[in-house]
Amino acid sequence: MDSGAHTIGKARCATYGSRIYTEKNIDSLFAKARQKNCPSNSNGTPKDNNVAPLDFKTPNHFDNSYYKNLINKKGLLHSDQVLFDGGSTDSLVTAYSNNQKAFESDFVTAMIKMGNIKPLTGSNGEIRRQCRSPN
Repeated sequence: MDSGAHTIGKARCATYGSRIYTEKNIDSLFAKARQKNCPSNSNGTPKDNNVAPLDFKTPNHFDNSYYKNLINKKGLLHSDQVLFDGGSTDSLVTAYSNNQKAFESDFVTAMIKMGNIKPLTGSNGEIRRQCRSPN
């Protein structure tokens, strides 16, 4: 579960703003606290350059607090919170929240696997003008 890298880092308000204002699977106090740093403009869109830590408890430490946050409905990004939302990954989130060593070990394995991916290069690959869709 590569999302564990979100135990460190920050996100721009534009990427989490709609979550803290409209989603139901979020702790209300957590949402209100994030809204202070990500107020919506008069047209209802969040200011997009303010940032917040992905892991509000231990933002500068690589640990399993990220998973504990998800269990408590305090995932900053929608893509994070869906990892603990009644689906097949709930058991992994629970396991990692209870076992720092298992998280670290599995994270190392995942990073090694990702490092071994051979991306297409040169004329075999494509540099996308917009990341979300092929040219």
